Amino acid sequence: MNEKKINLTSAEIGCLWTSYMNDSMSKCILSYMLKHLKDPDIQPAMQFAYDISSNHLDQLLTIFEREQYAVPHGFTGQDVNMEAPWLFSDVFCLTYVNHMAKVGMLAYSGFLSMSAREDIRNFYTKGLIDTSTLYNQTTEIAVSKGVHSRHPYIEVPKEADYIDSKKYLGGLNPFKNKRPLNAVEISHLYMNVLTNSMGIKLCISFAQTSPSKEVQDFMLRGKDISNKHIQIFANILLENDIATPRLPDVSVSNSTTKTFSDKLMMFHMSLLSAAGTGNYATAAAASQRNDLAIDYERLSLEIARYAKTGADIMIKHNWLEQPPGTKDREKLARKKEQ
Repeated sequence: MNEKKINLTSAEIGCLWTSYMNDSMSKCILSYMLKHLKDPDIQPAMQFAYDISSNHLDQLLTIFEREQYAVPHGFTGQDVNMEAPWLFSDVFCLTYVNHMAKVGMLAYSGFLSMSAREDIRNFYTKGLIDTSTLYNQTTEIAVSKGVHSRHPYIEVPKEADYIDSKKYLGGLNPFKNKRPLNAVEISHLYMNVLTNSMGIKLCISFAQTSPSKEVQDFMLRGKDISNKHIQIFANILLENDIATPRLPDVSVSNSTTKTFSDKLMMFHMSLLSAAGTGNYATAAAASQRNDLAIDYERLSLEIARYAKTGADIMIKHNWLEQPPGTKDREKLARKKEQ
């Protein structure tokens, strides 16, 4: 008896497309990092990260062929100049992979929750396990080398407590003292300082290696936005006598040789912008002080405007690949009438 074929849902089609785009981009960047990496302690984690992306692409191609799903263009060896000189420090590479593993864990958990077919669920379950393993591996290496940015320590609670006044949710009145930050709020502020710091280094490296003035200006604008957001979050922490993160040496070299294609760099910034917006939305929902929630919301709008500018640039140069979608039924009908 023939087993009934179960078609892919719209969610699964979208998730698979996004996965291919992200993994093909990651493979290009990781292959370049692997070539220039010197630290033997970091090498295994970098190789594991590369193998994850490479294996995922192979599995996705198998699914695409079986489903007669048009393979996205994504990114290839043409989007990376393997002969370009050294650009990133070894610690930057470690920090980058650790950060992207966090993004991957969030992405794969979301993809898994939207998938129904067993083979697709198995693919994303394995992806979640892989990225979790990579995060743990890179974190352990960073801790052992003393380059891991730990969240700040606060006193462990000795008893449970309840909020006894609506003033706890305040923070908007400039003439009243704001209550101290709670642990949840501190964790999000601290994390968003770290992620923006990574964004600054990527913007600098992309700006100085892009031959396009338009892309350079876009990247430098991204650097300025991240610097501004870091200052806002750091000031809130300092107002509560909490030290700002001590960042590791995630340096970028002075190379101006074109290393990655403008298409890849612009796509990468759109990915980071989307992740940043998600981080801010989560932080706004988790923060119980109203001034923090409003800060996150207004800064999210700034990221959205920045992402829109990036999308306009990508469309202008035919760099923005279109996700799968439904046909315009009205357009088809009118075309038939003509």
